[in-house]
Amino acid sequence: MAAKSKILVIGGTGYIGKFIVEASAKQGHPTYALVRESTLSSPAKANIIDSFRSLGVHFLHGDLHHHESLVKAIKQVDVVISTLGHGQLADQGKLIAAIKEAGNVKRFFPSEFGNDVDRVHAVEPAKTAFAEKAKFRRVIEAEGIPHTFVSSNFFAGYILPSLAQPGATAPPRDKVVILGDGNPKAVFTKEDDIATFTIKAVDDPRTLNKILYVRPSVNTYSFNDLICLWENKIGKTLEKTYVSEEQLLKNIAESTPPLNVVLSIQHSAFVKGDHTNFKIEPSFGFEASELYPDVKYTSVDEYLNQFV
Repeated sequence: MAAKSKILVIGGTGYIGKFIVEASAKQGHPTYALVRESTLSSPAKANIIDSFRSLGVHFLHGDLHHHESLVKAIKQVDVVISTLGHGQLADQGKLIAAIKEAGNVKRFFPSEFGNDVDRVHAVEPAKTAFAEKAKFRRVIEAEGIPHTFVSSNFFAGYILPSLAQPGATAPPRDKVVILGDGNPKAVFTKEDDIATFTIKAVDDPRTLNKILYVRPSVNTYSFNDLICLWENKIGKTLEKTYVSEEQLLKNIAESTPPLNVVLSIQHSAFVKGDHTNFKIEPSFGFEASELYPDVKYTSVDEYLNQFV
């Protein structure tokens, strides 16, 4: 067996980043997290840092805004995975410049982990965020950096605990608001499963310069299907209100961050069907659960049981 690639995660203490770091360490990769000195001593990050330490994660000191430290960190690994959040996407240009200078990276995973940004019909403000990610895809391709783009669609933890009801902290028991006609199918996968699939792809030649789609059929539901599943679990029919696309667009235009961001992303998935309205072709990508049938992931059905 070839030695497992050394993996550096940028943004490893963030939302999806911590799952990626954990999956990397658990799958036996020498795992590194780029951290600022201040992060290591931050009380807010103490639990994450302690859990990384217990997994044997190595900390490399560096900063996106300090080119030399970035190059130095990258030179110690084989693979770089960026999990930078929405607000830091523009900084990926600095990361790409450092990867180019280091010259040793076998694979780069930019911060994607959502829709396939080349196949979206989004409105603002999601449109700009998706365009930013697409722009970096083009730069990575033009620079000839070996890469894998991960399109994981919805994080289950963002959508399923409230069944996409803005502001709710639990799934609805009486009334539910459904966007559009509720028929386009979207995909919901647990964060640690997304991370497991991502790390599986690191040393897989099939995923080189391709898109890895996390789109298991058992996690693919229309809004109507999702509500039906939930109704069956609680033994109750909910009162349904359907929001037309016209009304939803008006709501997006009139709301402020972060609600307008959330609604515009939901418009793309639930109304335009951007998660599933195209066929995955081997010329550009593969579906993760088909590539890695050995991965036992949590289904939407199982996930919802915790809320019953």
